[in-house]
Amino acid sequence: MRSFTKFDLQYAHRFYGFKGEAQYLHGHTGVLTLEVEDSVNTGVNMVFPCNEIQKTAWDVLKNFDHALILREDDPLLPAILGVYEAQGIKNGTPQNTMKGEAFKTELATAYPDSRLVVTKETMTVEGMIKIVYDLLKDKLNIVKITFTSGVNGATEEYEAKNDIARCPLCGIALNENGVCHKCGYKA
Repeated sequence: MRSFTKFDLQYAHRFYGFKGEAQYLHGHTGVLTLEVEDSVNTGVNMVFPCNEIQKTAWDVLKNFDHALILREDDPLLPAILGVYEAQGIKNGTPQNTMKGEAFKTELATAYPDSRLVVTKETMTVEGMIKIVYDLLKDKLNIVKITFTSGVNGATEEYEAKNDIARCPLCGIALNENGVCHKCGYKA
């Protein structure tokens, strides 16, 4: 069985080197849908609590919300960082509280203090799906990701391959020590 949840992400980007309107810096509201699959947990009667899918994924996804997403070779990147440095906001401010932990993968690097994500490839809906799967594939049994942004949309399906030990009392994933962080259950 599958459970799914949605996220609204506000972000700005541009298609560096593209000939068309998207070459200009512009913003979007993107809608990301994550579907996870597993057996229905007896007693809890759910695959995985959707609020826990939200929490697990949001720890990573909040780096994309209200962020600027640029390709690593975009000449705007050093200019933006220069402006942030001159304004004293490159390393964050006390008001920058909605940020995730920094990450660096083959596809993208998040600089949460600067509200910036730098990507290897142009940030398209397909690119977002690849990045999100790469970041969450070991945390959730993702079987489908759909991302829409403006009139653009894409979807990708995956095979569930993780055997995630879950709490029999509340259905969420147990930590590496077999303990539920929500209710304290120990396997």
